[in-house]
Amino acid sequence: MLPMRELALNMAGVTVRRGEKLLLDDISLSIPQGSHWAVLGPNGAGKTTMLKIAATLLYPSEGTVDILGHRFGRVDTRELRKTIGLVDPKQRFTNLPAHEIVLSGLTASNGLLPRWSASASELERCALMLELVGMTARADRYWADMSQGEKARTLIARALIISPTLLLLDEPTTGLDLPGRETLLSVIDGLRAALPGLTTVMITHHVEEIAASTTDILMIKDARILASGTVSEVMTPENLGALYDMSVSLETVRSRWFAFDALH
Repeated sequence: MLPMRELALNMAGVTVRRGEKLLLDDISLSIPQGSHWAVLGPNGAGKTTMLKIAATLLYPSEGTVDILGHRFGRVDTRELRKTIGLVDPKQRFTNLPAHEIVLSGLTASNGLLPRWSASASELERCALMLELVGMTARADRYWADMSQGEKARTLIARALIISPTLLLLDEPTTGLDLPGRETLLSVIDGLRAALPGLTTVMITHHVEEIAASTTDILMIKDARILASGTVSEVMTPENLGALYDMSVSLETVRSRWFAFDALH
C-alpha cells in the first residue's frame, strides 16, 4: 500500500447506517494521487453516499477516512474543502452568467456574495477555467439559457477555480444528449491531461460514459465493493454481469467501453 501522503483518498472499514438500512457496508478503498476513477453501480448501491463522504459532507457511522493525508474528523473541514472540488448537476443557482457562477466557487456560495469582488488574479483564473472547459465564448450566457452540457461544463469550471487536488463528479453526464455527452467527456479527458496532479472520481451508471483517460474502476453493489482496481483488471463482462445481474458482452472502441445484453 502507498504511504498515506501519496493517497488522495483512503477509506478503511467505512460503514454508513440510516436506521436499519446500510448505505455503505465496510468499504475499504485507496485512491492514489493523480489517478482517475470511474464508479459504477445500480441505483441505490451507495455511490453518491461514498462521494459525499469524500467531499466531507457526510460522516461515516464507522471506519476512518483520510483525505489528502488528513484524517476526517481531526482536521478543520472548512480548510480541507478548499482542496476538494465537487461537481453536482443537481445544484441550482440564481440566474447568473457563466463567469459569475464560476467565480462563486471561490466563496462556496450559490451566487456572488454582496460586497465581495474578485481580485485580478481570480478573474484571470476564472477565464482560464472557462477556456479549459470550452466555455469562453459562452462566459456571459445566463444559467437559465444554458444547455445541460453547458451547465455541466460551467460546474466543472466552478469546481476547478479553487485549484483542487481532488475533483469529485457526481453523474455529470446526467440529462445530456449525444453531442453534449461526447463534448463533456472530451473536456474531462482534456482537463486530466492539462492538470496532471489532479485526482478525479466520477460516478456514472453507464460504461459508455466512462472517459477514455480513466485509470481505475470501482464497482459498488448493495452498499459493498464488488470490484476495484485498474481498468484492465476490473472492466470485464464477468464483473459487469455480476454488478447488473445480467449476461454482458463488452466491447472497446478507441479506449471507450460499450456493454450489451449478451442474450439478445
